[in-house]
Amino acid sequence: MNARELIHFFRLRCCERAQWEIRDMATRMLKLARGAAPFIFKDCGPACVTGPCSEGEMTCGRPKEIRARFKGL
Repeated sequence: MNARELIHFFRLRCCERAQWEIRDMATRMLKLARGAAPFIFKDCGPACVTGPCSEGEMTCGRPKEIRARFKGL
């Protein structure tokens, strides 16, 4: 994957609505990516980290909690 694809992957697969196995793997990958290129991946994570939830009515309803978790990642 290139950086653009990784950002897209993190946006979808770090979301609480993703299956737990892929969410766990994506979160671990994000930690590694931030270590390698912190400037590029500093605001990455699920869509609700940088804006509104992309899940619409299927949102988890916890954007503040999610943002805090990914800021401290």
